[in-house]
Amino acid sequence: MKDAIRAGLPMPAAVAAAMLIVWAIAGSGWALAVLAGGALAIVAYHLVNIQRLTDWARGPLDADVPQGTGAWSDAFAALHRRARTRNAYQRDLRLVIERFRGAAEAMPDGVVALDDGNRIKWANPRAVEQLGLDLAKDRNQPIVNMVRTPEFLAYMESGRFGASILMRAPANHDRILSVQLVPFAVAEKLLLSRDVTEVEAVATMRRDFIANVSHELKTPLTVISGFVETLQDLDLDARQRDRFLQLMREQAASMQRLVQDLLTLSALESEHNPLAEETFAIVPLLLQVSADAKGLSHGAHAIELDVRDAAIVTGGRDELGSAFSNLVSNAVRYTPAGGRITLGWRIGPDGRGIFSVTDTGIGIGPEHLPRLTERFYRVDRSRSRATGGTGLGLAIVKHVLLRHQADLDIASEPGKGSTFSVRLPAARVRQGPDTGEILPAAAGESAAAGPVP
Repeated sequence: MKDAIRAGLPMPAAVAAAMLIVWAIAGSGWALAVLAGGALAIVAYHLVNIQRLTDWARGPLDADVPQGTGAWSDAFAALHRRARTRNAYQRDLRLVIERFRGAAEAMPDGVVALDDGNRIKWANPRAVEQLGLDLAKDRNQPIVNMVRTPEFLAYMESGRFGASILMRAPANHDRILSVQLVPFAVAEKLLLSRDVTEVEAVATMRRDFIANVSHELKTPLTVISGFVETLQDLDLDARQRDRFLQLMREQAASMQRLVQDLLTLSALESEHNPLAEETFAIVPLLLQVSADAKGLSHGAHAIELDVRDAAIVTGGRDELGSAFSNLVSNAVRYTPAGGRITLGWRIGPDGRGIFSVTDTGIGIGPEHLPRLTERFYRVDRSRSRATGGTGLGLAIVKHVLLRHQADLDIASEPGKGSTFSVRLPAARVRQGPDTGEILPAAAGESAAAGPVP
């Protein structure tokens, strides 16, 4: 017999027993009255419990299950167990949803949940930022009403969501987003957005780099190839042959300089090439750079070395020498004959070491200054190629200075000249004697403070 039936029998049994006893004592009339009264009591008992059950069912979901007696005790106990199990499931579900939302909100990518009509149901903060959404106003609005980028509209209309698309961010057109729609459940979708501005910039830089290298190598290779064919096809006299060979040698040297600069730049950017720290006197290095500048100039320029403070520097001597030499060689190339180039060194009030190269050359327009350290960036391509530059010198300078936590300041005015200043951090510079190894290349130069012609 079922527990509920067994628990419900005592009350009818008690009424029946009372009716029989009263029948035996007082007759059938009173027995019927007892039966009617007992039946009404039983009905009232059940109605009261039904009302309690109804009130509980209509009340809050977390309301306690009523306490019952008799048959209703087991019923309410079963409901209590079921409600407790349901509450546990709901609690676990809430925790899962909270964890999902917490994870979605912490994601570096944007996530927008859409319903079967592509209406916005939820979005994480990154999606709000990238797509320019306002959930307080845009919830339940079609996503195509909020994101009106032509590429996105065409993507949504196509229905082909197997791949992502690139588009400008609606909230900031300087940023590039990768967007993809991912269907899930029955008809719902997730719209995923990722900021790929830096990735696209690197890809563009890589494409430009390959195109520039190909262009830089194409010209000398074309020249060499043409001269080789000429030497093979024509019977040239010794003077013409020597002239062609000299031009071929110059073009080969140009390619060699380009390859060497590429290798240098690659080494500077490599994670597996740590900076070789050493401590050295700055004056001998400056004397060597000055001597190299005079050799490159062949007497066409007045070159001065102005050393205000002797110092000891910690860093990569060869790398800093390469950076200084690149700045000086640029000054020589872009300063007309008869101009003046001044190499300076001093320690600033903040303790930073400052190496500067000032020329009276052609100068640089302000629109070019932010891009000067980009690979192969040239203000005047024809002039740069004519002077023998590879277009990588300032890029090498930038990476050397990054490895030394140093800065490059550029001040220039077209027609009046330029000043390139390297500022080494104070932690790498300390005042010291100007003595040190005297390099053969610097023989005949003075290391005394002040301008050295």
